[in-house]
Amino acid sequence: MATGWAGDGAVQDQIDATVEDAVKRARSRMQKGPGLARCEECDAPIPEARRIAVPGVRLCVACQEAHDRDEAAFSGYNRRGSKDSQLR
Repeated sequence: MATGWAGDGAVQDQIDATVEDAVKRARSRMQKGPGLARCEECDAPIPEARRIAVPGVRLCVACQEAHDRDEAAFSGYNRRGSKDSQLR
């Protein structure tokens, strides 16, 4: 496939860079340090296994799920305005 000025692996390099950036962004948002013994929102106990598995955990599973749903609803990603959707 002809790619013009781009090199042979340019598309894969761009995909790899995008994935790498997303992983770095996700890791930077993770909490660090010791986790809490009780949820900071509902005061439910956080099991030790969760505190070991998720360093810096501050929410119980139920509150974390609710937080993740809320965050996904306001992700700010505009699919209709993306370049790919305009090409179709």
